[in-house]
Amino acid sequence: MTEAPLHEVRRAVYRPVREGNALEDTVARLVQTVRLGVVAPGESLPAERDLAARYAVSRDTVREAIRELADTGYLVRRRGRYGGTFVADPLPQPPELGIVPAEELEDVLGLRRVLEAGAARAAAGRTLAPEVRDDLWARHEAASAASEAEYRRLDTLLHLTIAEVAGIPSLVALAAENRARVNAWLDTFPLLPRNIEHSNAQHERIVTAILAGRADAAEGAILEHLAGSEALLRGFLA
Repeated sequence: MTEAPLHEVRRAVYRPVREGNALEDTVARLVQTVRLGVVAPGESLPAERDLAARYAVSRDTVREAIRELADTGYLVRRRGRYGGTFVADPLPQPPELGIVPAEELEDVLGLRRVLEAGAARAAAGRTLAPEVRDDLWARHEAASAASEAEYRRLDTLLHLTIAEVAGIPSLVALAAENRARVNAWLDTFPLLPRNIEHSNAQHERIVTAILAGRADAAEGAILEHLAGSEALLRGFLA
């Protein structure tokens, strides 16, 4: 399957950074791009000059950010005709986080419920173009057919596609930042095969409700879906 372009998600992760912390924010934005799977392991990032223009920073800042992430194993730089900066494949193993403070966990998960439930309801309330409907269903099918190694990336892209389909660009940026934080936690514990099966069935109910224009059903299905991953996060981290 050719992946849908996710224009608003890409705008969110490549938007200009703050002037006062240009290097730190550029590093964080690149990490967010990797954690969200916007650029898959083994794929190349945009050219340095393009990243500098998108982040509104100097090329030196971009080079330094890439150097930092190459040193930690997230990125690989290659020279030559087919060179560039690539996401590491495989990515480095995330460090053990230990116990996450309950207030931090609940803050992030609470915001996720508001953002994702609102996105599902808004998406279901819109009249979607045929190509948008096809892209959303294709994202669901890609996640359902994903290997274990690819599952979390394609699951993430499905959720971000729902945020994009909602038609509220500023929502996409908030959802991307929130999901990157959640993924940093999810990546610290293993996928559970039965949980994947359950998750895929819930995805189908969510997407079907959105495509049918049933806002209440879409919101209810996604809240039920999020409750399952919240239980795992609390069990492993809290």
